[in-house]
Amino acid sequence: MKKVYKNFVFDLYGTLADIHTDEGYPKLWQKVVEKYVENGALYSVKEFRKYYFQYLEDEKADILKRHPDFTDLEVQIQKVFRRLFETKGVYPKEDLILEVALLFRRESRDYIKLYDGALELLTELKKRGKVYLLSNAQHYFTWDELDILGIRDIFDGILISSDYECCKPDIHFFQAIIKKYSLDPNETIMVGNDPNSDIKGAIAVGFDTLYIHTNISPPINYNTGCTYFIPDGDTLKYKDYLL
Repeated sequence: MKKVYKNFVFDLYGTLADIHTDEGYPKLWQKVVEKYVENGALYSVKEFRKYYFQYLEDEKADILKRHPDFTDLEVQIQKVFRRLFETKGVYPKEDLILEVALLFRRESRDYIKLYDGALELLTELKKRGKVYLLSNAQHYFTWDELDILGIRDIFDGILISSDYECCKPDIHFFQAIIKKYSLDPNETIMVGNDPNSDIKGAIAVGFDTLYIHTNISPPINYNTGCTYFIPDGDTLKYKDYLL
């Protein structure tokens, strides 16, 4: 008999939504630098990139000082963008930081779209239980993309890794959603497309798991240990296991 779940926890990218981004685009860096220059922070692209990657590493080091038990770190990108302004003596308001973040993401993104049947699935699951999002992502990027996809309001809860400074498969991120929404792991299933981030972490806290191998999943050459497996990326098959 198929197990009945009360809580459905989804990954986003590669699970509900197909996306392609590339932060190596020269135009991306040029556009962002132009925004900084417009607001009084004078950079060349080369200098900007140098400090950007340096500040990312600095932020990771600071997180480890605060949370030495974290195993998988997630920087809050807005802190990096803010520090890049402050390095040049500019002290921006929050709306400018958000504007820069959205510009950065927009210029790096080729496309984003829901997989077939994703909206219908979430809508149906809402009638049967609670639907949550647990995403390795930047809040400033993903909140906007959830609106683009038209699914932000469908979730009963959304946890984005940058808000917690750790990401899947770090057990602390999974424990955060359990604690925040009082989830019973025995009544919860995690759905994701990454065998390490989504499946390994979920198993560690006692969730059942549904692994789907989609077009942006990493290669796998081992048994993921998942409860259910969709090997061909057919998102319409979600309903066979969840409904």
